Amino acid sequence: MTKRAESKYKIDRRMGENIWGRPKSPVNRRQYGPGQHGQRRKGKVSDFGLQLKAKQKLKGYYGDVSEKQFRKVYEEASRRKGDTSENLIGLLESRLDAIVYRAKFVPTIFAARQFVNHGHVSVNGVRTNIGSYVCKAGDVIEVRQKSKQLVTVLESVQLAERDVPDYVEVDHQKMVATYQRIPSLSDVPYPVQMEPNLVVEFYSR
Repeated sequence: MTKRAESKYKIDRRMGENIWGRPKSPVNRRQYGPGQHGQRRKGKVSDFGLQLKAKQKLKGYYGDVSEKQFRKVYEEASRRKGDTSENLIGLLESRLDAIVYRAKFVPTIFAARQFVNHGHVSVNGVRTNIGSYVCKAGDVIEVRQKSKQLVTVLESVQLAERDVPDYVEVDHQKMVATYQRIPSLSDVPYPVQMEPNLVVEFYSR
C-alpha cells in the first residue's frame, strides 16, 4: 500500500486544488496549504516552480507514484514516437491501477493500487498484482470471482461523482473492463487542469 494513503488529502491542500474531484476534499473548505505556514502570502512562482508543481500534481494524481518510477515513465514516453506529453498521459492511463480506478471498481486511485496488490484482479485471465503493469489496447481486466462481492467494489460502482471514460468499456454486472484504446490528454477526465507539457520541460532541463 502506498505510503501516502493515510494522508492523501495533504496532496490536495499542498496543490491548493481538489485534484481527484472528491466531495470530501479539505480544499473545498480550506483553500490554503497544510501546516503553520499554509496561509502565508505566496510570491510570484518561477518557471521552475510551475514545472515542479505540474509534475507533483500529475504524480500525486496517480497515487503519488515514486519519483524513480515516474521518471521511468517519462523516459519511456520520450523514447516513443510522437508528442512526449501525450505519450506520458497515455502511459500513465495504461497502468493497471489507473484502469481499475477508471472502471470504478474502487473509489480512489490509492484503493486501486491496494486492490491490485492484494491480487483481486486478472488481466486476460492471468492474476496480476502489480499496479504499474502497463496494459495494451484490447486487454481485458476482470475482478476475480471471489472479490466481486466485496463491499468496497459494490459501493464504488454506485458512485455518482465520476463517470467511466469512453476508452474503457465496462460491464459492472460481470465486473469486467476492456481497455479499448490509449487515450490522449483531451480524453482523460481530470477534475483539474493537468499540464504534462510542463512536466516534460521539468525533466528535459
